[in-house]
Amino acid sequence: MGHLPLQHEHHFVHRVGWLRAAVMGANDGIVSTASLIVGVAAAEPDRATILIAGIAGLVAGAMSMAAGEYVSVSSQSDTERADLETERLAIENAPEAEQEELAQIYVERGVELGLARQVAGQLMTHDALGAHARDELGISEIVTFRPMQAALTSAATFAIGAFLPLCAVALVPTSSAIPTVAAASLASLAALGAASAWAGGAGTLKAATRVTFWGALAMALTAGIGSLVGAAI
Repeated sequence: MGHLPLQHEHHFVHRVGWLRAAVMGANDGIVSTASLIVGVAAAEPDRATILIAGIAGLVAGAMSMAAGEYVSVSSQSDTERADLETERLAIENAPEAEQEELAQIYVERGVELGLARQVAGQLMTHDALGAHARDELGISEIVTFRPMQAALTSAATFAIGAFLPLCAVALVPTSSAIPTVAAASLASLAALGAASAWAGGAGTLKAATRVTFWGALAMALTAGIGSLVGAAI
């Protein structure tokens, strides 16, 4: 009997780390900057004030995203390293118990006990810590957290996202700023949602609708607040 040909499926899980940071950064850049511009414009200031507010929002938001992502992902990375060190010491001090623990994991997944112990033994010989990290802790190289990558990705995509509503408000009369920024931002959000879903192998319509809805809600709320504050002042 000949060998069956290998099938090579196309998966997307390796994109999870940077894709999450990129989508969150771009989405926040569009929504927060567009909402800020719409809210300020609703108070009826001049174009310079609107642009200054938008640029300040872009710079502050990009730095905030970078710092927040770096701190958050670093904390997750620190937890990973701590768990791996705990596991390394356990393997060093009680290798037989750790091998049996690994075997029981495979038994729970449906492998016969004898075969599970054989597989656990071979994996422990090959890469004991890697086997426990992957099968006991759920840590693998594919999904390992990378703080600097997440920080830079979020900052860059936030800036790109924020630049879109800024361009819109810079190219139209102040009287048309709110509808123009809103329309351009919602179109950008829909495109972002569809593109991110496509990159992750998911359905595009649901993702586009989701991000567009929340973007529209954010801009509507800030426009209302801007109008109230502008009228009061």
